[in-house]
Amino acid sequence: MRNAFADELLALADADPRVVMLSGDIGNKLFDKFRAAHPERFFNCGVAEANMMGVAAGLAMTGLLPIVYTIAPFATTRCLEQIRTDVCYHDLPVTIVAVGAGLSYAGLGPTHHACEDIAFMRALPNMVVVCPGDAWEVRGALRAALRVPHPVYLRMGKKGEPVVHDAVPDGFAIGRAITVAEGSSLCLLTTGTMLPEALAASSLLEQAGLTACVVSFHTVKPLDEACLAEIFARFSLVATIEEHSLIGGFGAAVAEWRADRGRDACALVRIGIADAFFKRAGEQEYARAQLGLAAPQIAARLTAAWQRAEGQPAEAWR
Repeated sequence: MRNAFADELLALADADPRVVMLSGDIGNKLFDKFRAAHPERFFNCGVAEANMMGVAAGLAMTGLLPIVYTIAPFATTRCLEQIRTDVCYHDLPVTIVAVGAGLSYAGLGPTHHACEDIAFMRALPNMVVVCPGDAWEVRGALRAALRVPHPVYLRMGKKGEPVVHDAVPDGFAIGRAITVAEGSSLCLLTTGTMLPEALAASSLLEQAGLTACVVSFHTVKPLDEACLAEIFARFSLVATIEEHSLIGGFGAAVAEWRADRGRDACALVRIGIADAFFKRAGEQEYARAQLGLAAPQIAARLTAAWQRAEGQPAEAWR
């Protein structure tokens, strides 16, 4: 994902002289081409993220389009006050790009985990929250972010994530979900880097005789409400899947939307990270398995949930 981001960033900067890049002392080699092509538009702000957000806000006030890049917890929790007061209060077009979403950097310990950032960002007025599902969605999201006259939080993985799309999806737009796979039994709503895991779970569900519709909700704020309305009217079971805390994340946003519009007969299952720190040592794949976020675990949980929703006897799904 980060390589796709760097390539797309360079192309956008070549086309628009307003694009400037701010880095929190990471990704130096990643941005070698950008620095060579536009040295006057690259700023390494060092390990001073709060100051970097203030600088980005100032640049935006002059008519530029700043893109801020660093590791997810350093782009959010470390400088939340500056994001809120300098960027969001003034409704400035600053794009905050966070690398290492969720447990992408699980092996580096809790300082590098980002399991609460969606909650922080979507609570801020004027902030748009985008979580691309693969490298092509990253490209589409960055293009779209620079056309939004508001702050944007772009949350992406690290590197090596499976590629789902063959190109940037046609008509990619912030606030418009993408149906990646069709199905009629249940619907999986996924955001961010869990998209490949959701697709793998849908394949396992198919082996159990269930066809799952898989929808990439790359935008958590604003939600695609028209898509949600159609899905909740169509399916008896809907699941949200995310690598984020169940508190304040994508699933919470969907649950809030559902509560605000009144009751329906559809069952909602939220799959994410419980309200606890992850304190074990291991990389992302290990962490997902420990937290119930691996495809086989998702498929098993949803098979049982679907059978309960359909009113089948317990012995049918145990």
